This record gives sequence, structure tokens and C-alpha cells, in this order.
Amino acid sequence: MSLDPDYAIDLPVRPDAALSALRRAAEDWGAELSTEDGKSRLHLPVVHGLKRGRVSGPVRVEATAEGSRVAFQPGESRLYIQTASVFILIVAILGALPTILWPFFPGLLPVAPFGAILALGGWFLVLSRLRNSGPDEFLAVVGAQAEAGPPAADPAGA
Repeated sequence: MSLDPDYAIDLPVRPDAALSALRRAAEDWGAELSTEDGKSRLHLPVVHGLKRGRVSGPVRVEATAEGSRVAFQPGESRLYIQTASVFILIVAILGALPTILWPFFPGLLPVAPFGAILALGGWFLVLSRLRNSGPDEFLAVVGAQAEAGPPAADPAGA
């Protein structure tokens, strides 16, 4: 049975070094890497804009002519919406309405500056901080771990 990966990275290191880099990256990322019956499964925490959750699927480290290949195929995802951020955005939209509508309804002019502050607050609190971190970014961390090599032994002996 061949794994048709959705995400893969080729590394110029041996498969055992790539597996070690995968384990270190999973530990740094907060992911869980489990091995059962010789098959590895990755449970990866992800962030997609206003959604957070976990993506799980098989991961494989294969030998190639140039080194090794780490392939991840997401199979199951559990994502949820960050309700606090959505609430802040709704308040920002409601605040933006008087700012937009005051030329048509002059009675809204006294609250228009407050509406603009709410709208900008929503931008700075939520929208400017949105980020994505998923399998592509995780595999980039695996590549960086592989380039860095194995962790150095502590010379103090601790």
C-alpha cells in the first residue's frame, strides 16, 4: 500500500536522522507522534485564521537516493472556531457602522469617532494577529531540525 502524501519534504540526511528530526520537531511543535505496528501517526495542532484544532494522519520517513523523504497525509481534522475572536469582530463591525453611516444620518456624528476606535480595535486585536500554522510549516520545522543536526550533548553532564 503506497502512501500518497498531501505534504512531503525531501531532506539530505539519512532516514534515521530524519526520524530524529521529526521527533524533535513534533516535541517543539506540541504534536504527538505515535508508532503502532510499525506505522507512525502524527497528531498535529494547527491554526487556520479563526479556526484552531488538530489534524491527524499517517507520517512516513522513506529513504531516497538523495537522503530521505518525510511524507504526511492528513486524514482526520478537528477544528473549532475561536468564539472570543469572532465576538470581538462582531463588536468591531457594529462599531464601524456609525462611522460609515454618519454622512447619511447626521445624528450619528457624535458616536462616529467611538465607532472608528472600535473598528480599529477589532483590526488590531484580531485581524492583524491572524496566522496559519499547519502541515507545511511543520515540515519546514522538520527540515530546519534536520539541517541543525542532532542536539549536542550537555558538557556539564546533566
